[in-house]
Amino acid sequence: MKYSLTKTRIRYSETDQMGVVYHGNYAQFFEIGRTEWLRSLGVTYKDMEIKGIMLPVISLNCNFIKPALYDDVLTIKTILKKKPLVKIEFDYEITNQHNELICKANTTLAFLNKDNMKPTRCPDYLLKGLGY
Repeated sequence: MKYSLTKTRIRYSETDQMGVVYHGNYAQFFEIGRTEWLRSLGVTYKDMEIKGIMLPVISLNCNFIKPALYDDVLTIKTILKKKPLVKIEFDYEITNQHNELICKANTTLAFLNKDNMKPTRCPDYLLKGLGY
């Protein structure tokens, strides 16, 4: 399925005293990957919200393989797992500048109607951008 690659450099504020990226920051890396994945389709979170769609994370699973360190340049590979319906699921692979695997993860998000906060189907414009 469709995927995107996004690069980010680790800032000092994202690390602990040992220079290792704090585990809680990985959720932000996954969000960076998702937003850039959407942008590659010509869609932004802001556009979706204006059109009445919210997209909260309902599940996140991460397996840490190797620590990311201060000043590393990470590549976030964001992979759409399957055709989105009421939910959209992504896999992630984060590697460092030496192409070493840092972590693998998965998130599931739900499409919600902004007015009533109830589940809704994936918007047609997103499905069209994916070729469905």
